[in-house]
Amino acid sequence: MNADELRELLMTRLHAQRVDVEDESDQHRGHTGSLQGGHYRVTIVAAGFASKSAMERHRMVYAALESEMGRTI
Repeated sequence: MNADELRELLMTRLHAQRVDVEDESDQHRGHTGSLQGGHYRVTIVAAGFASKSAMERHRMVYAALESEMGRTI
């Protein structure tokens, strides 16, 4: 999965107004599991995050990416 695909996936699954994705895979070279990239810094603006704690927002993001975690990211 590349940064554009990740952005589209999060936009769709979280009904986000904005998703910014930075591919940081090059900073993780040599780390276990880094052979295929997949390290991203993501900023999301979504109405569904209103009144949610940081932990709740993280859980929402991880749930949205559950099918990709450990495979492409």
